[in-house]
Amino acid sequence: MGSASAKPTPTRHPSAQIVNVHEQHYLVDAGEGVQQQMIRQRINPLKIRAVFISHLHGDHVYGLFPLLSTLGLYGRRTPLAVYAPAPFGEMLACHLRYFDSGLPYTVEWHETDTTQHALLYENRTLEVWSVPLRHRIPTAGFLFREKEPPLNVDKFKIVEYGLSVAQITAAKQGRDITLAGGETIPNGELTYRPYVPRSYAYLSDTNYSAKAAGLCAGADLMYHEATYAAAERKIARERGHSTSEEAARAALLAGAGRLVIGHFSSRYKDETILVEEARRSFPATEAAAEGRRFEIPERKAPRRGTADREREKLSEETDVRDRDRPETGPAEPKADE
Repeated sequence: MGSASAKPTPTRHPSAQIVNVHEQHYLVDAGEGVQQQMIRQRINPLKIRAVFISHLHGDHVYGLFPLLSTLGLYGRRTPLAVYAPAPFGEMLACHLRYFDSGLPYTVEWHETDTTQHALLYENRTLEVWSVPLRHRIPTAGFLFREKEPPLNVDKFKIVEYGLSVAQITAAKQGRDITLAGGETIPNGELTYRPYVPRSYAYLSDTNYSAKAAGLCAGADLMYHEATYAAAERKIARERGHSTSEEAARAALLAGAGRLVIGHFSSRYKDETILVEEARRSFPATEAAAEGRRFEIPERKAPRRGTADREREKLSEETDVRDRDRPETGPAEPKADE
């Protein structure tokens, strides 16, 4: 919802993102105007489960306080957790004292230790970890990581072994199953994971950090700030930011699937130069833009059920028949080829 750095432009807003995990919405940074951006994108603010603030520079937090007020007007009743570095608690206390002393819900501040890679938040399906970053003030990025989904039982195995409801339940709990005849079936023979857990890394604001990239190893999607082009490397280093080339280096080191760059300096009217520079090292690079959505497709987990082995067996038999068949000349082409 925001791809600008400190100075907004007519087309770019300060930093803000919504991360949607199984229709659970999480706000990452809250630059000025974030609630208007949510309205434009038809995102219901009442769906926000938690807020994650990377650091306390205004372009990442100014929009949070009016949003807190509006949530009260919308009638929110459930507590809202905000994860942010100190002294966010002092800022929040002042806002509540002078503007929102009668909020109908509580705002629960959880201090982020920006020096530690630590688990901040978790529920049944998700973990959110802090990622220490290198900026002018204490800053942490965030790694959103799906948990392993519950085990499914192969329906072919249920039929093959005549599993009872109790045995199916036990298999879903990860237990081996002993049949009536005394044979024990290993759990791995019966079950599979329906999909591979996905992950998303948010790294902004920061100088290039090999440590941060390493902590996000294997991320399916990485957002990395790219405030400046490579020619401005010195300025980027002095101001605690990264170039587009450095963002690509981080994605390469992390082994990320895709890279999204943002937090563009207002000097760049067109971010094409930044994207092109990053793509020289990391081709799977895209530019963040207001309203643009990036999806991480669900990938099926490797599965070796009965049906898979039957297909493999059939394939092997076909290969044997092909090898045994005498060689002939090329087939005559058909008329429609």
